[in-house]
Amino acid sequence: MVRHQRIQPTVRQRLLEDALQFVRTASRLPGVLCLALLGSLATAKPEPKDVDLLLTVTDKADLTPMASAARRLQGHAQSYNRGADVFVADPQGHYVGRLCHWKRCAPGVRASCDALHCGRRPFLHDDLATIQLAADLVLQPPLELLPKVIRRVSLPADVETILVRGVQQVG
Repeated sequence: MVRHQRIQPTVRQRLLEDALQFVRTASRLPGVLCLALLGSLATAKPEPKDVDLLLTVTDKADLTPMASAARRLQGHAQSYNRGADVFVADPQGHYVGRLCHWKRCAPGVRASCDALHCGRRPFLHDDLATIQLAADLVLQPPLELLPKVIRRVSLPADVETILVRGVQQVG
């Protein structure tokens, strides 16, 4: 009797697959102008702690469905002790915050919310005193996935095979 062992995906593979799922979802949402991969997943780091994505959206884009997709991404990553952040930029290339990780996003709902303008734009967590992305990183991220693939760094093979090819198959 031959037993087939199932090979478990690595943390990197799981993060990349989860990122691809988010990209596929976000690509169908109105107001999404650009989506990019940032951080350690764009490097050869063997055990990245999270996936970092940059979402550029129109000023009027409804962030509600994007935040829902980001919560799913975070939930998947947390299931194997990793994290996820979806950073947000405006059409002019300015970093404006992250997608809120709460299901209910409104002023006064969470005492622990550290957004500067909680609820002003629903599901935008503008904790700019805590996190700032460098302007050059926002304008020229390591890997743009949408609207087209643009590589600005040498990418690990798994990023190419899982994420880039996966995005290109959809497009």
